[in-house]
Amino acid sequence: MNIEQRLERLESIEAIRQLKHRYLNACDLKEVEVIRDCFASGTIAIDYGPLGCFQDRDSFIALYQSLACHPRVRDSHHGANPEIELLDADNARGRWSLAYFNLDADTGATRRLGVMYEDAYRRIAGAWKIVATRSTILAEVVA
Repeated sequence: MNIEQRLERLESIEAIRQLKHRYLNACDLKEVEVIRDCFASGTIAIDYGPLGCFQDRDSFIALYQSLACHPRVRDSHHGANPEIELLDADNARGRWSLAYFNLDADTGATRRLGVMYEDAYRRIAGAWKIVATRSTILAEVVA
């Protein structure tokens, strides 16, 4: 692998890392259009376990808005331990751990989750997008 190929690889991995961070931050900040833009348009695969499976980003966004876009809902997503593998110039996969905290500001109820994400990414028109994601809950504490 020459220096240009190595640089392209590193730039792709960093772009994917930034994409996932942008998604998690947008979830906390309730930035619906930023969340939507993190996913590819058209048919994709979103499997969020108990929350449901979605075949397009707009179906997922509708659920997200109904559950999370309320003043009482306070979320904190902390993604860590990324393992990103480039499959070719325009396709990659990744695994991330997520520490999630949710607070209902009206009742004080909290929920903490340990989650594992498995993602697929594709570079579309020069930008990396999520084309598949599956989250698996590893631990849960509700108080």
